[in-house]
Parts: sequence; structure tokens; C-alpha cells
Amino acid sequence: MQIQCKTLSFTVSSISSCNPKLPFRSSIISLRSWKPPLPSFRRSSSVSGAKSLEFNRFIRNCASPNQELVVDGESGNGSITEEEVTELQGDGNGSIYPVEVEVEAVKVDDLANQSIWGQMKEIVMFTGPAAGLWLCGPLMSLIDTAVIGQGSSLELAALGPATVICDYLCYTFMFLSVATSNLVATSLARRDKDEVQHQISILLFIGLACGVTMMLFTRLFGTRALTAFTGVKNADIVPAANTYVQIRGLAWPAVLIGWVAQSASLGMKDSWGPLKALAVASVINGVGDVVLCTFLGYGIAGAAWATMVSQVVAAYMMMDALNKKGYSAFSFSVPSPSELLTIFGLAAPVFITMMSKVLFYTLLVYFATSMGTSVIAAHQVMLQTYSMSTVWGEPLSQTAQSFMPELLFGVNRNLPKARMLLKSLVIIGATLGIVVGTVGTAVPWLFPDIFTHDKVVTVEMHKVIIPYFLALSITASTHSLEGTLLAGRDLRYISLSMTGCFVVAGLLLMLLSNGGFGLRGCWYALVGFQWARFSLSLFRLLSRDGVLYSEDTGQNAEKVKAA
Repeated sequence: MQIQCKTLSFTVSSISSCNPKLPFRSSIISLRSWKPPLPSFRRSSSVSGAKSLEFNRFIRNCASPNQELVVDGESGNGSITEEEVTELQGDGNGSIYPVEVEVEAVKVDDLANQSIWGQMKEIVMFTGPAAGLWLCGPLMSLIDTAVIGQGSSLELAALGPATVICDYLCYTFMFLSVATSNLVATSLARRDKDEVQHQISILLFIGLACGVTMMLFTRLFGTRALTAFTGVKNADIVPAANTYVQIRGLAWPAVLIGWVAQSASLGMKDSWGPLKALAVASVINGVGDVVLCTFLGYGIAGAAWATMVSQVVAAYMMMDALNKKGYSAFSFSVPSPSELLTIFGLAAPVFITMMSKVLFYTLLVYFATSMGTSVIAAHQVMLQTYSMSTVWGEPLSQTAQSFMPELLFGVNRNLPKARMLLKSLVIIGATLGIVVGTVGTAVPWLFPDIFTHDKVVTVEMHKVIIPYFLALSITASTHSLEGTLLAGRDLRYISLSMTGCFVVAGLLLMLLSNGGFGLRGCWYALVGFQWARFSLSLFRLLSRDGVLYSEDTGQNAEKVKAA
């Protein structure tokens, strides 16, 4: 194993020869700089140095199991020799007294040193378990759609506007997930458990506050929002939709707290805890739907109760997973104004991006709602299967955000390898898009009876098969490109481009809907929206001023600082 740093470089034969319990989590250790002689060391900065030492000599009498091994001190530019290190510690025999130090949790990007086929294999292995995290949410709504569709076309149509209120509005709070992952990962890199706990506590409080606000909004304005959304012509579906919304609304605090807990676990590179919680929630939702709707005849209300209970259980399990890691998931702290500003700086561009997506999909449902009950029901089925299929591309975005930063901004900055990694992601995305697009299209086309026995609804579903495939096939590649832009901290561009896509595609949607193209026109507008996202992201990444080509390290550092 090679341990590299800007100040001193050590070739290690055996770390365990010093202390087998030493808390090394990284294969790169950055020694922070100091100006000799110093009586003690403080956290911060970094420097250069030329002298190499054998690491086993440097840590011969190093630290106790609860101490770490990287020295922090004042910034400076002087080089440090072996004799100076010994002198600083006042030993003279080559031994070093224990000092408070910091190990930076910076992983060597193994993907960067592999061939493109090796990278693709590692990416698939990395994204496989993570895919379940994105599948469980749409799976719950898809289960509701399938079960409700067997009983009543009216209640199936009511799920359209109801899921907009319950599911799509959730995505406006995606900033909680991004901020949690970013802040927790940064604190973990500093090996500061107290800071990690504090970040989790303030984000749990923000999640709770947002959840309570949304629960009250649903209770007070749910009926009005649904009535305004569906219009006078479809007033008959409002009571059923409102029943669903009011029951699901009780889970808003649990949902957003659960998102914070899930994102904290992902920031700690643990995907199995959240995956287990969401898998259990999906089973509860499925069993509850069958029992309450099919056997007990509660209809759309039964589906809402099953989903609500499953979300509460999932939130509790994710919080319990955090507790088992040694953090208190039931500790809430009110953030200070400066902490709110920091979170806002991270969250604002992501919020704008997600709002653009949410508003466009909301417009899709809005225009489909004006076309009659059968069209609404058909659109609900197609949109839920589409959402279920698109989440397979989300892990590619997470992979880019996990592995690209080291190649773009880290000490091992290597733009050619970053471009090769993106090539691997796009190839996987294109392959995945074709496979998922084919399977996702085949289900509503060949097996529509899974969702409804109404032949009129089935005919409407089959009208949009072609635009459905065209929109779905490009989504995975788009996720890999947008994940790279997020990793490169090009947040301003991605938020502005997404807003532009929303405005143009929204106008196209309005023209096609009013032009008599029906549900097919809505879906071709979605095709335009998805391909515009792909084209703009690809153009930015191939630009000579983009993060994959710009050699201006100062500019890149400013991006990281600003983000």
C-alpha cells in the first residue's frame, strides 16, 4: 500500500506493526503543515516537503488506540527533515511522542486505475445494492396503482392528482438529502464525531419542521389544492383523492426525518441499513394493500393507510440504523443562522433543479387531468411504471458524485481518467437505458391487465408506447452526466439548464395539449424534456471550459469553496 502526502511520503510494509487498532480508514494520509519548532500542533492547512521517511520508524512509538496519526499545525512552506521531526518531539532516539492528529478519509479512487471494462464492472457492483434505495419509493406507489386499478377506475384516476401532492412534493425537499450527505461526509473526513452528530441533529430538526409544516398544509389546504388541480370537470375524483392525501399526509414528518437518516447513512458509505428499511417498508405496503383493499374492501383509503404505515416503519428503522453506528438519531438541535446559511448555499441549486422536474411532471398530470377519467387513469399507470423504471439510473448519478471529486479536485487530480470514468458511466447508462426501456415498455404493452381491466384505459395506454420508450431510454445516461456536473460543483449551470428545459418543454406541452394531440402530445413533450437535459449536460461536459477539461485548478478550488 502506498501512503502519499504533500509533505512526507512513506512506503508502508505493515501498519499493524505499530498498533493494529489504529483508526486508519484511508489509503491516503495528508500531513498538515507546521513551522518548526512547535511545542504542539493544531488542526488545519497543508504544505510541501521533500524528505521521505520509512513509516514504520515514524510511528514506532506512535499513538494509543484512540489517537490518530496525522499531524496538524500552522500553515507554512518549509520542508521538514527526519532530524527536525525527532527534534520537535524532543526524543533524540528517533521515537515520537503521541500527538493529536487527524487522518483524512480520502480514498484512492481504484476506478481511476482500471481499464474501462474494469471500471464498468466495479460501477455495476457499486450501484447494484444502491438501486434498491431508489426503487422502493416508486414501488410503493406502483403497488397502490396496481391494487386500486383492480377495483375502481375512478379511484385509479384519483391516484393521479393524489400522488402529485404526496410523492412529487416530496422531491422539493431533496435538498435535505444533498445537504445531509455533504455535511456528514465532510465532518467524517475530519474524524470529528461530535461534529457529525451536530450536523445530523440540526438536519433532523429541519426535516421535522418541514414535515410538520407539510402535514398542516395537507390538512388545511389539501382539498382546495386538489380541486384547483383537477378542475371543475373532474370534481367527482376529488373526494377519493382527498381521502388518500389526508391519510398519507400524516406521515410527512416521518418521511422527511427518514430522508435525513438515510442520507446520513449514505454519507457514511452504508447503503445496506437504508436498503433493509425500505425493503421491509415495501413488503408492509404490499401486504397491507392486498389485505385492506382486496380482502377488506377499503379501496383507496386502505392503500393510503398501508403506504403511510410503511413509511413510518421505514423512518424508524433508518433512525435505528444510525443509533447502532453510535449516533443519536433522536437528538434534535435548532440550527444557528450561519448554519442555515451554509445549508441554504448547498441546497438552493439542488432545490431549483428538483423544483423544475417536479413542476414539469406536475404539468403533465395537470394537462392529462383535463382529458377525462379514462385518460387520467391511463396516464397514472404509465407515469408510475415510468417512475419505477427511471430510478434504475439514479445509482449512476451517485457513483459519479462518489468517485469523480477525487479526480477533479483531489491531490490525485487527473482529468483524462475522469473523462474515461464518465465514458464508462455513459456506456453503462446507454445499455441500461435500452434494457430498462424495453422491459419497462413491454409491461404496460403486453400485460396491461396487471393494472386495469378497463379496455378503454388500455387503449389510451397503448397510444403512448413509442414516446414512453424514447423518454425512458435516455434517462440513465442523463443521470450519469448530471451526477458528474454535481460532482464538479457546476451547480449554477445545472440549475439554470434545468430551469430552461422546464420552461421550453412546458410551453411545448401546452401547445401540444391545446392542439388536440391528447395524451400522446403530453408524452412527446416529456421526450423533448429528457433529451434536452441530456444534450445540455453533454455539451457542458465536452466544453473546453467544463470541469473535465479546465486545467485552472484555482477556478476549481473556488467552485468547491463556493459549493
